Amino acid sequence: QTIMGKGQRAVQAFKSTEFIEKPRDKDGLLFGENPFKEVPSTSASLLSEKSATPAVTTPAVPTVSKETLEAELKDLSEESKELEAVPTFILVTTYLSFLMLIVFAHTRDFFGKLFHPEQYLQLREQNGYAPMVSDFESLWTRRLYGRIRDCFNRPITGVAGGHVNLLERMSPDFNRTFEFTGRVRNVLNLASYNYLGFAQSEGPCADKVEEAMREHGITQASTRAEAGRSKLLVETEEMVARFVGAESALIVSMGYATNALNMPALVSKGCLIISDELNHSSLVSGARLSGATIRVFRHNNTRDLEKQLRRSIAQGQPRTHRPWKKILVVVEGLYSMEGEFCNLPEIIELRRKYGFYLYVDEAHSIGALGKRGRGICDHFGVDPREVDVLMGTFTKSFGAAGGYVAGSKALIDHLRLHSHSAVYAEAMSVPVLAQVSSSMRMIMGEDREHALEGQQRLDQLAINSRYFARRLVDMGFMTMGNPGSPVIPLLLFSPAKIPAFSRECLKRNIAVVVVSYPATPIITGRVRFCISASHTRADLDHALEQISEIGDLLMLKFHKDKVQPALTHVKAD
Repeated sequence: QTIMGKGQRAVQAFKSTEFIEKPRDKDGLLFGENPFKEVPSTSASLLSEKSATPAVTTPAVPTVSKETLEAELKDLSEESKELEAVPTFILVTTYLSFLMLIVFAHTRDFFGKLFHPEQYLQLREQNGYAPMVSDFESLWTRRLYGRIRDCFNRPITGVAGGHVNLLERMSPDFNRTFEFTGRVRNVLNLASYNYLGFAQSEGPCADKVEEAMREHGITQASTRAEAGRSKLLVETEEMVARFVGAESALIVSMGYATNALNMPALVSKGCLIISDELNHSSLVSGARLSGATIRVFRHNNTRDLEKQLRRSIAQGQPRTHRPWKKILVVVEGLYSMEGEFCNLPEIIELRRKYGFYLYVDEAHSIGALGKRGRGICDHFGVDPREVDVLMGTFTKSFGAAGGYVAGSKALIDHLRLHSHSAVYAEAMSVPVLAQVSSSMRMIMGEDREHALEGQQRLDQLAINSRYFARRLVDMGFMTMGNPGSPVIPLLLFSPAKIPAFSRECLKRNIAVVVVSYPATPIITGRVRFCISASHTRADLDHALEQISEIGDLLMLKFHKDKVQPALTHVKAD
């Protein structure tokens, strides 16, 4: 094998996407090869993105075959049918479990107020002042969440990479307070959104961050409307626009505020927002702050969306029935609680038919989906110019903080003048900008010294995600989400199994996130595995082995009888 110089090797790797297109097995692995040691030799150049005018150039959208697209859409349409297959016994016992918990909670409150009134002073009127929170409003927090509080807010130290150091703690008073034991445990991290593994304290991105701090300092200590508009900020915004395929982009220093503060600058009273029922809280906050009328359609159901559109257009505004000033449809690219992709191709068809504006939140999909990591548009082969507002965050795939809004130049210029995130909020700090810039350059292949590493991370994430999800299904677990999603929810149902699963994982040195009502519907409590490119196959196999043991212990393999013949057949082959 010829040993090439750094510059020559980098140019060859930068120009090539050949290994992305090669046939793979069901886990995404190349047949008979190691995808991370081969240097591709030919294919179209991506250098044209860099040489063209950054503000107006749109990267070539990869073509997706009709068969592939139809298969993706079929998976999306059949996703809801999975929950219908839940045994009735499981559903009934889950409801009964929550009913029992609530009854016992009210009973304990009743006798507690009689025999221990000093413990309820904060819930009673004092000195003529009404309590801030009533006993009924705080019942869920005090009696249900409080009993399993040790499963949440666990403190860590160091880098939240593939493994993370957990500060051990214990509670002497049933989770009312916690005390540190002084011990530190290294655990496998299946809880962080470190999709591409860029959360690192050393490496090329960390080196770039250090160089940027020496050159530009730490922060501008000002809003971008005053003295916070730096050269590094402008260059990073141009790179983001080029990365997502938009004319221009605006960077915001906080991910939540990217939605909550920019949406009110786009719509107002007299406008209509039609939102997916499972949209993130930041989108809900932004919609409410805008003053626009809000209507909700069933999750990922384009038929219901079309009904809402037809009814809203026909009836117009309430009382006056005047036409709406604007209609804005708001969806997410990847729903993090469900691991599902939005039905973007069909939503685009509706957009062409009814002429509404489309707002896509790519907080979890940007950097994690698509052959080039460009998000949900890249995944479905949709031209990003078909989406009016592209929003995303840097906290997941890029190992940084903050977010962006991308779209036409006129749109972004409007936001720079009218969005509170641009006028009043502080500009993004130098270390965070450098992390965003360096990680994005690596994904795009523009870092010549590490030209192939970005695509390796994308490839490894896709392989890990599909492998982990398939193995869980083979074991008999009931999972949610689409193939290739880096977020893989596993349904637990029973409220007793939610903390039990988390504690059993921690005993085996695995960090996971368990989720229940009100973040999810009351019967679909779940554990959410977040897969990363930093996980090795040994890490995943170890986790799967332990999860299988926990599944047997807690009786979570609801589909074991259905997959057992298939597993036997594979072993026989």
